[in-house]
Amino acid sequence: MPLALWALTLSAFAIGTTEFVIVGLIPTIADSLHVSVPSAGLLVSLYALGVAIGAPVLTALTGRVPRKQLLLGLMALFTVGNLVAWLAPNYAALMAARVLTGLAHGVFFSIGSTIATSLVSKEKAASAIALMFTGLTVALVTGVPLGTFIGQHFGWQATFLAVSLLGVIAVIGSALLIPRHIAGSVPASLLTQLAVLKKPRLLLVYAMTALGYGGSFIAFTYLAPILQDISGFSASSIGLVMLVYGVSVTFGNIWGGKLADKKGPVKALQIVFALLALVLLVLTFTAHDKWLALLTVLAWGAVAFGNVPGLQVYVVQRAEHDAPQAVDVASGLNIAAFNVGIAGGAWAGGLIVTHLGLMATPWIGALVVVGALGLTTLAGRLDKIDVQTGKGIITQKPHAAVVMH
Repeated sequence: MPLALWALTLSAFAIGTTEFVIVGLIPTIADSLHVSVPSAGLLVSLYALGVAIGAPVLTALTGRVPRKQLLLGLMALFTVGNLVAWLAPNYAALMAARVLTGLAHGVFFSIGSTIATSLVSKEKAASAIALMFTGLTVALVTGVPLGTFIGQHFGWQATFLAVSLLGVIAVIGSALLIPRHIAGSVPASLLTQLAVLKKPRLLLVYAMTALGYGGSFIAFTYLAPILQDISGFSASSIGLVMLVYGVSVTFGNIWGGKLADKKGPVKALQIVFALLALVLLVLTFTAHDKWLALLTVLAWGAVAFGNVPGLQVYVVQRAEHDAPQAVDVASGLNIAAFNVGIAGGAWAGGLIVTHLGLMATPWIGALVVVGALGLTTLAGRLDKIDVQTGKGIITQKPHAAVVMH
């Protein structure tokens, strides 16, 4: 694999770290800025909204900008956003910084796959994309726990400074290593993307994605306060718990991909959503004991992102049937749906914490995930009806790419 691909992977690592590290720092930020825990949780929502809006809108608007120039601009914006977060004197400034970095995130992954595949021969294209997305997985395992540790010991501002330094290294690496001329197709226009949203069956998949992720993030956004206030973990040990979670996520993502290969996406998603709802419900009862809470978080990581491969495979299957001219657009909008779910889940979690308390977030999150399970079951039944009437796709069991959003 060319060195230029490692520059993309480092960029993905930095972006993944800044997206999720905020979860481990919410109590620290709330205390420092003198805001409530739910207000600090909104920083997760604003970032995710930036991703959801930035991916389709800014990708379409920047379609004719040379790829390398756009990539360097995005990583510069990302770095500036984190520097603003580092220097943020108040809550409003930190909110603005999160939106800025979210916008950069959305467009980066929209164009990143195109750039990655242009760097290698056709037979290595899938491996190139997988390597780039490995940066996100590694961020969960190492970047987030390390960033949380830095924030707990040196102040949350130091975490954003560290991520900014990663951004600077990524900009320099990309400038030196990525070729000036990169071939790539012009991204779909906003009208093309809106046309995909007129397809009811694709909307059903997006709703499955948003509810499945949203339900999990109702509780995940407030995991650090739960671990500190309910389970009794010290603030300094939250980073270690996040490390356990990240390692579990890595295995869960691989397991989810293999399950989708074996069972097909719909059946795999039914299993993953059922297990996720069960784990969230169990957390309601185990959170009061340190070791039981740790074991539950371990199980949570194993299923929290296990739905990603199945959802991505299924949306591509549906798009090939319902919108064959816009498969890439349909897949990209599913990434937006993930982030709409994250934004909505974090926002709803804040309301729940305010009105019902921290420990209402796991069981309410479980109910939302049950909603995703219901929609998945409905999608499976509609698929069977379509096949019986000769109108639909035959549910296959394609190779599920093990990537994260």
